[in-house]
This record gives sequence, structure tokens and C-alpha cells, in this order.
Amino acid sequence: MTYRGRFAPTPSGPLHFGSLVAALASWLEARSRGGEWLVRVDDLDPPREVPGAADTILTQLEQFGLEWDGSVRYQSQRHAAYQAAVDHLLAQGNAFHCTLTRKQLTALDHNHPGITAATPPCQDAAIRLAVPDRELCYDDGIQGQVCNNLHEDGGAFVIRRRDGLYGYQLACALDDADDGITHVLRGADLIDSTLRQRWLLECLGRPAPHYAHLPVIIDGRDTKLSKSGGSEALDPAHASQLLTAALHCIGLQPPTDLLTAPPATLLEWGKLHYPEHHWPPGRQQPLPSELKVQR
Repeated sequence: MTYRGRFAPTPSGPLHFGSLVAALASWLEARSRGGEWLVRVDDLDPPREVPGAADTILTQLEQFGLEWDGSVRYQSQRHAAYQAAVDHLLAQGNAFHCTLTRKQLTALDHNHPGITAATPPCQDAAIRLAVPDRELCYDDGIQGQVCNNLHEDGGAFVIRRRDGLYGYQLACALDDADDGITHVLRGADLIDSTLRQRWLLECLGRPAPHYAHLPVIIDGRDTKLSKSGGSEALDPAHASQLLTAALHCIGLQPPTDLLTAPPATLLEWGKLHYPEHHWPPGRQQPLPSELKVQR
């Protein structure tokens, strides 16, 4: 099977250092295995998007030498596929309409009771996917075995919102399946989504990719670097320094004579030495001390 990986940023702002680590690790794994690396823009939620951010992200990837295969996929162009999946899940009886409000869910300790809360179809209803009341597990490529009972951890989850927008879990899982993604390497902040996405794909009768979750980069206040937190955008003028620090974060130590090498040289070295890396343990790791990245 040809290795097929992907990087799927949300256009809510430019890429920051944590994004670079995730993109670099995913790119190196695909290239070191002679595989393909795709880019998908998860522009599914217009209220969260920053105008021009999608183009900025693609430019940043190019500036750091992270070239992708094929054309860029945009979730905003996939609504028909998402609706077809929703209709299929409804017809199967795995999905249902629900009018529970946030206030009502708060009273339930944010744990949806499941299909017992189903209502007849109406305009002001979300559509949720029922989940089993049993432990589900998978073997994560970095974090080891991950298990959870989704019924006891939030319960049935939204696949189409009341406002008609499609849920992240549905769109992400279906895109990975339709694009033939074999491996998903991303940050550990998304690890809680994985069992939900695997369950959704099982309901659709689609194979799930292999998943691996990198420790996320945190700042000096133990806060994850994020666009919403105002983390500093990648500066291409410091591409070599940032790439070197990102390589350190995934367990690679470039020789000192490469510290000022252009991105293409660092990436080629990283591709050759990637099999020798050692993932840091856990789900978080601190920002490299040589970088001063603001939240």
C-alpha cells in the first residue's frame, strides 16, 4: 500500500510554530516512506475563518519547503458529499435529529443521552451520531493504546449543526476516507477526536487510517500554542532556525554545520534521518528554549 498522508489546517489564522512541527513531521514521514503528502484546508466553519488565511497558510508551507502532491482540497467544496453521508447514517438508524439546547446539555453534565432524545425532523434541529456504550480502542503510533467509552464521554456527537454547517468529525473522517489517506499524523490535542472519527467510518463501512499523535508544543505558561491564543505567525526570514527547532521537537538533531542551511537542505537531511527519530513521551512538550514565540 502506498503511504498517503495529509496536513489539514483550519484557516483561522496563519501557521505558528506548533503548526510547523505537525506539518514537518507529517511531511517527513510521508517522504521518508516514498509516499504522498496532501494538503486539505478545513474551511468548514465560516464564522471562525480569517479572510485570506488559507492563502497565507499555503504560502507559508511553500516558504518552508513543504511542497504537497496534487491539488489542495477545500472542505467548503464538499458539502454534497457530507450531506450524502448524513443521509446514509440517518437511513441506517445510526444518526438522529436532536433539539436539545446547550442549556439542557449543561444540565446533563454535557453528556448526551443518545437516541432516546431523538425528535422528528425539523428545521431547528442538529443531527447527531449515536455511539455505543462500550469501550472502543485503537493503537496510536506514538501514544500507544488509546481507549474510551464515547457514551460516557459526551455521548452522541453532532455531524450536522442546527445552522446547517457540517460537524468537524464527519467532514474530517469522510475526507480522509475519500482521499485514500492511509496515515494521519497530527497533534495530540486532536486525540480525543480519533475514536469518534473511527466510529463514524465504521458506521459508513469505510476503512480507518493509521493514527499517530505528536505531543503538542506548549509555551512557558503550559498553554498550547494556538491561533486563537495569538501565537506568533511563522517568519520566513527565520526559516532555518524554525525548521531546526522543529526537527529537535520530533527527536532529530541536525549537525551544527546545517544550522543556517536553506530549508531544502534541512528537509533533505531530515528525510534521510527521519527513521532514526525518537518521539518525545507524553502529549505535551515545551517550546524550544531558543525560540521566543508569543502566545
